[in-house]
Amino acid sequence: MIVLEGRNLTKHFTAARGPRGRLGRRPPVRAVEDVSIALRAGTVSALVGESGCGKSTVARLLAQVYPATSGEVLLRGEPVRAHRGAAFRDYRRQVQLIFQDPFASLNPFHRVRYHLARPLRIHGHVRSDADEKAQVAELLERVSLTPVEQFMDKLPHELSGGQRQRVAIARALAVRPVALIADEPVSMLDVSIRLGVLRLLEGLAQESGLALLYITHDIASARYFAQDITVMYAGRLIESGPSEALTQSARHPYTQLLLESAPDPDRVTPPEATRHGEPPSLIEPPSGCRFHPRCPVALPVCSERAPDRTELGEGRWTHCWQAESALTP
Repeated sequence: MIVLEGRNLTKHFTAARGPRGRLGRRPPVRAVEDVSIALRAGTVSALVGESGCGKSTVARLLAQVYPATSGEVLLRGEPVRAHRGAAFRDYRRQVQLIFQDPFASLNPFHRVRYHLARPLRIHGHVRSDADEKAQVAELLERVSLTPVEQFMDKLPHELSGGQRQRVAIARALAVRPVALIADEPVSMLDVSIRLGVLRLLEGLAQESGLALLYITHDIASARYFAQDITVMYAGRLIESGPSEALTQSARHPYTQLLLESAPDPDRVTPPEATRHGEPPSLIEPPSGCRFHPRCPVALPVCSERAPDRTELGEGRWTHCWQAESALTP
């Protein structure tokens, strides 16, 4: 069942600097263009792409932190516009966002107990002080911060990076959401503890029926953690499908390059194979397919027109002229 969905989401920002147009306005930054994505209950979906491609903007659009320039967000099939007041509070109770930096997302002057108790009280989930303490303890147990008495009264700086992220996850769970958006939740953690946090999120999605969106630049971790992967480049979605099928036989050249860039001790990659230029400006994006200036197999049409969506079967699709021509008799 689809819990949270974004349809044709577009987000333009005003450039902070740069030349002004004829009316004295700066050109828009086309951060997200025509993005559609659906999150299902009990399923982990991954949104993958390099830094600056618009992944975090999609997360904030789905969480209603940013208003969309166009397109819509649907919660359980109903369109939602909730950016302030009671409507926003009710929406955030159902859709929670976990940020990349666990230290920045926690108030350094308040203890763990406060961070978990506050959302419980704001959303009316506690009846007494004893009930509050019991629920805080239960949340700490769910994220494996035990014995709970050791962690309740600690300040954020007294915790490790992994423990702080687990507190942030527990805080998100406190309001009993139906969808969880994790924006690079392990990128600032030591490699040795990343797997533990990812396994925790995976278990929560399966046990609680949460719809979980895992946003990352690491396609290797997405392959083993998510059921399906959607790849994003320069503000647009370019390929999607079941994780194993997509990573075993990627159809878009950019996805293939992402897979080649993933660490593999058994593979020796010549230096020239990794030199494919820089991401484009989102103020003046390339015409046609946005990847064509870096694409090693670009066709003449790639610079002229953006490719339509090509269905590949078994839940897979891509936006690539090469894939479309391969399917054309």
